[in-house]
Amino acid sequence: MEIYLNGQFQKLETACISVTDRGFIFGDGIYEVIRVVKGSLFRELDHLKRLKEGLEGIGIHPGKAQFEQLPEICRDLLKRNELMNGEAVIYIQITRGASWPRTHTHPEPPVSPTVYINTSTFNPYKELHSKGAKAITESDVRWTRCNLKTTQLLPNTLSRERAKNAGADNVILVRDGMITESPNANIFAVKNDILYTYPASNYILSGITRKVVLEIAVRLQIPVKDTPISEFDLCNLDELFLTGTTTDIMPITMANGKEISNGKPGPIVSKIQQAYNEMMYAGRNP
Repeated sequence: MEIYLNGQFQKLETACISVTDRGFIFGDGIYEVIRVVKGSLFRELDHLKRLKEGLEGIGIHPGKAQFEQLPEICRDLLKRNELMNGEAVIYIQITRGASWPRTHTHPEPPVSPTVYINTSTFNPYKELHSKGAKAITESDVRWTRCNLKTTQLLPNTLSRERAKNAGADNVILVRDGMITESPNANIFAVKNDILYTYPASNYILSGITRKVVLEIAVRLQIPVKDTPISEFDLCNLDELFLTGTTTDIMPITMANGKEISNGKPGPIVSKIQQAYNEMMYAGRNP
C-alpha cells in the first residue's frame, strides 16, 4: 500500500511524520473522506470545498498550487494501489505542520502544512442498510465548532466505543434536549411524512451526504423542516436514519433498546436510499 506524504508517494509501512507535528500534538488539522466507485470520486468538488473552508476556519494555508494538485494526487494514488475498480475511500488530512518548541500559539514564522493522503478498499454496510441499526443516546459534549471537520475526534471515538460495548451500532447525540447528529454522521427523522433535520450550524458537521439527501427530498417532493427533534420524541418518530460518506443512508430501527415505529426501515428512507444509490452507482453525480 502506498500513501502520499508531503510531496512524495511512500510505502505505508515506512512513512513517518515528525513527533513535533501539531496534528500529532494538538489535533491541529482538518481531514476529509471521499467515497470512490469505479475510480469516480463521488461529490468530489463538494468535499474539496468543505476541506478548504475547514482549513480557512482554523487558519491553515496550504499553497494554492499544492491544494489544486489534490485531485490529481488522489487519482494517482488510486491507480498506484489498484483501486480504480470496485469501491474505495480516500482520506485527506492537512495539519498545521511540524514546529519546535511546543507552544499553544501558532508557529512564527508559519511552517509548511503536513499533507497526508491514503486510499483503501471499502465495503458498504449493506445488512444495516436493509435491516436497520441500533443506537444509544448520549450527551453531545463536543466543542461548539462541530462544523469544522477537525482531527480532534476523541469525544467521537469514545462515544462509538461506548456504543460498541453496549451492543449498539452508533450513537444519537443530544445537546440541550435536542438530537444533533451522531459521532460520524448526520441524522434525519420522519414524522407524518415530513423530513426533519438539525439546521446547519456550528453544532453539527453539515455533511456532503446530508446535502445530497436534501436535494433528493426536493426531487421526490418530500417536505423538509430544518427543525431539531426532541430526545423525548425519539420513540414516537415514524422513521430515523443516518447519512454519511461511509454510512450512506442507514435506518435506525432501535434506540436505547426500544423500537422506532415497527422496528423496520420505513418507506421514506427506502425511497431516499434508492435515489442515493442511483446517483452513486449509476453515474448520476452532478
